[in-house]
Amino acid sequence: MTQLTHLAGAAYFWCGEPPHHGAPNAGVIVDDDGITVVDTLLVPSQSRQLAEALEAFEVPIRRAVYTSSHAEYTGGSQTFRFAARYGSPQTSALMDAPANTEAFKRLHPEVADEFDDLDTRPVSHTVDAAVWLTTSVCVVPTGGQMDQNLVVLVPEADTLFAGAMCTFGVTPNCFDGDPLRWAEALGDLTELAGRIVPGLGAVGGPDDVVALQAYLWACAEAGGNPDRLADGPWVDWSDRQFDAVNVERAAMLAAGDPSPPPSMLRLLGLSG
Repeated sequence: MTQLTHLAGAAYFWCGEPPHHGAPNAGVIVDDDGITVVDTLLVPSQSRQLAEALEAFEVPIRRAVYTSSHAEYTGGSQTFRFAARYGSPQTSALMDAPANTEAFKRLHPEVADEFDDLDTRPVSHTVDAAVWLTTSVCVVPTGGQMDQNLVVLVPEADTLFAGAMCTFGVTPNCFDGDPLRWAEALGDLTELAGRIVPGLGAVGGPDDVVALQAYLWACAEAGGNPDRLADGPWVDWSDRQFDAVNVERAAMLAAGDPSPPPSMLRLLGLSG
């Protein structure tokens, strides 16, 4: 059951259930002047539930931070249309382009009907250096899941809202990222906080980040062949269809080819 959970201090966690690519998480930081939401979920029906839960705080939702441009982190943004919206320059550029709703429908058939009226809200403030939005909320640039990602640090709660940069118990999708760069960036994130809130999966910590790093390295070491992906904790993760995407992406980048992996195109119905 989706619910709002208090973590510590001003930090709260909106948990998507069950953990998979159709049920993203959101972060919530409640300050005296209003609320900061970290990611806006996949579709409006999800973000409306979150907004209704936040009414109990009796303060406005003033800020939304996009950790990635991917639909799982921005698709519900129309619910928070009056909030200032923070994203990387890359996220801003991608969200200004028309959304590929047919691709979203193929990836998330359980909510396909909601993509017909999708009205994602563009970035209003770009972030390309670490910045404090409030005395509680620091937005930090990083990358790997895409070329440019953001994470949100709440130091007084020893909490990092990693958003798209972390998936715990869920296979990541690196179709337009860089597995090796992602793994390297994750090492920096483990030093920021003891509690890490992923974009997908349960709240975890540095050990969960290390497992994700190991998976991304294993994808690179598979040499483009998903059958050569080594075993590890990821054998029990959900959404294993993305193994092929991640393995192929790593090999293609190593060969100097930045085009989308064929396995991703097949998932989207764009090739045989």
